[in-house]
Amino acid sequence: MIQVSVLFFATLKDRAGTQATSLKLPQGATVRQLKAALEGRFPALAEALPSALVSVNREFAFDDDPLPAAAEVAFFPPVSGGACP
Repeated sequence: MIQVSVLFFATLKDRAGTQATSLKLPQGATVRQLKAALEGRFPALAEALPSALVSVNREFAFDDDPLPAAAEVAFFPPVSGGACP
């Protein structure tokens, strides 16, 4: 088993009702498996996680990326932008 720390930002923090949590996952678990575990623990996140941006140890990550032990995983809502003046 590995332990990962999870951080939520902006609207995801509101949906989860917390800024941070930690989970134990099987060795070799992926970002996708972490998302599934988080949906089980925080059902209000289920609608938002598929489009969330993910970083693992401060680098962008994707669903099939494996999670290293003691990883810090951050979830951000999608960002849209516009032209700057």
